[in-house]
Amino acid sequence: MKKKWHIKTRLLVTMTGLTCLILVVVAIAFNLSVKGYIRARVSSQLDLVSRSATEIRREERGPRMNPDPFNEHPDKITGTRGNAVILDEKGNLEFNLHGDNKIAAELAEWYQGLNQAGDISNKTAALSSGTFAVSTIADPAESGRTILVYVDVTSIMAFAKRINLVLLIVIAVAVLLSVVLSGALAKTLAEPVQRLSDFASEIGRGNLSPKELAFRDREFDELGNTMNRMAAELREAKQKQETFFQNVSHELRTPLTSIRGNAEGIVYGVMEPKSAGAVILSESDKLAGMVEDILYLSRMGKGRPEGALEQIDLRDVLSLCVSEQRAEAEKRNLTFSFDFDDEPVPAAIREQDAERLCGNLISNAVRYAKREIRLFCRKQDGGITIRVSDDGAGIAEEDLPYVFERFYKGNDGQHGIGLAIAKSVTESYHGKIHAYNENGAVFEAAFPQ
Repeated sequence: MKKKWHIKTRLLVTMTGLTCLILVVVAIAFNLSVKGYIRARVSSQLDLVSRSATEIRREERGPRMNPDPFNEHPDKITGTRGNAVILDEKGNLEFNLHGDNKIAAELAEWYQGLNQAGDISNKTAALSSGTFAVSTIADPAESGRTILVYVDVTSIMAFAKRINLVLLIVIAVAVLLSVVLSGALAKTLAEPVQRLSDFASEIGRGNLSPKELAFRDREFDELGNTMNRMAAELREAKQKQETFFQNVSHELRTPLTSIRGNAEGIVYGVMEPKSAGAVILSESDKLAGMVEDILYLSRMGKGRPEGALEQIDLRDVLSLCVSEQRAEAEKRNLTFSFDFDDEPVPAAIREQDAERLCGNLISNAVRYAKREIRLFCRKQDGGITIRVSDDGAGIAEEDLPYVFERFYKGNDGQHGIGLAIAKSVTESYHGKIHAYNENGAVFEAAFPQ
């Protein structure tokens, strides 16, 4: 199993390593640039000194100890000066053209130790007297002799070493600061993550109480607020679930009690079997319908069923549902009025879902209407609107926010899930449904076309 790192350790290692890498790259690049620049300046100076020495030897065929005609070609930036010595065929010192005699002797000895045929160019010689950049050319005054020109770069190399030392100190200080700052940053990031992780663990254990979380970073603060909202929603869902099970138990108990009572009456011969059997059948139908509604609502809660959607004229669906409810409506002396679009009102919806939506809204209106139920179905504002209204007493204002909850019972209402099914169907097809009062209760569902 792959080893897991703490976020604090990972941040510390990453930030420190990145800082070291950047500083080392900068130091190497700077060092190479300085050395390259110095080498270029010294090489140019050696070329000038070589030309100067060559001109002198051409003009004067023989040794000359007077240094006045010799041009040292001092470098204005590095401050170095050029010198030259004459060597014989074996590399021994013939005479010093310009410069210190001791250095000239050491350079001759160094050159002999090279055992190199041909000229050398800008080669570094580390001697007891210092460090020198050396080049050689053939002596134009006498065949077989060699002019060795050199530039004392001791001070420049010492300066480069001091720069390297300063860079090392800067790198060490930067790494130390990086460790301290990375540790502080890692702590500020790891602490909120740990607190949020602990909060998530509490939610997982069922503790849905809100928690005061205040962070300096906006992202962590937003995450904490989101987790608090999630805990509140879970707490509300848990309460609704408990209420749902309580209401379901109550709703199922009523028909079951009736069925049991009538069955016992038949067994003990205290009830007429035919009438008792009719009650049992009626209550069984109610129970089966309730179970079917619960199962349907559960399926819709998992998302809209997959499959091809049909283009259904919602006017036909409403008319069909009215036909199914007409017998019950006539018992209550209710009439229906229609405000439908003249053209078809097609919607991409499964026929079963459309019938569930319209049937539940109409059956609810039949239950509470006094004389008339009004049906509306038209294309409006680029969408489709279905409206079912009655002329009843309307919905109490305190009940309006809860009428679509499962098994919610208002002051004058009944337990049920018909309106909850209507809401679930509407929202599964990206629609919206709401209820309000206008000369009675009004339920309106709107779908995008």
